[in-house]
Amino acid sequence: MIRPGVTFALWCAIAVLVLVNDMIGDTLISDRLTEIMVQWYKVLVPLPYVVMMAVIHARRTKGPQWRAAAVLAAVLWSVTTAIVDFGYERVTLDHDASIFLDRFAVAYGAPYPLLVLTLFAAPLLAGWAMAKKP
Repeated sequence: MIRPGVTFALWCAIAVLVLVNDMIGDTLISDRLTEIMVQWYKVLVPLPYVVMMAVIHARRTKGPQWRAAAVLAAVLWSVTTAIVDFGYERVTLDHDASIFLDRFAVAYGAPYPLLVLTLFAAPLLAGWAMAKKP
């Protein structure tokens, strides 16, 4: 069953965690670690939480329309979290779009695509795993 309210509520929880984690990384941790280590911190800390939210979403949307619910969550979570993250950097750090897009430079060791990919894949994989369970 598609439950957009559940999808949105879980995304709000993810967005709050990502924003708080970014604030901690930018204020308390940034002066102790290198910039790339802070970026890895900002990506690795939310990953287990994202997976947990995806499992909760999959359990709440089990049924014949699990695939549509999983696609809705995958698209909503990955795109809007990146937009919220850009908004945070724009407002607090006064970064422009080019600096934010540098976070996607995998060739230079940027870990941010790992977070976006997890936000996209976790609801799909969790939904598929719940659908396969008897």
